[in-house]
Amino acid sequence: MSDLLGRITVNPKQCGGRPCIRGMRIRVSDVLDLFAAGLSAEQILEEMPDLEADDLKAALVYASRKLNHPVLVA
Repeated sequence: MSDLLGRITVNPKQCGGRPCIRGMRIRVSDVLDLFAAGLSAEQILEEMPDLEADDLKAALVYASRKLNHPVLVA
């Protein structure tokens, strides 16, 4: 799974420092938004031909890791 996370890059000079896919100007959030809009992995790959299936998996793993922490409830 760490191999997948290697596909996620962060460059302060690109996309406002937001996480991107393999140095491209395709943000992790762009991929997640497409999934949230109901597109399948196959549809996303058709829509964005520069992406690979492992890029989509990497975006999901990245998001999961970022959200996997306790939430303090007051």
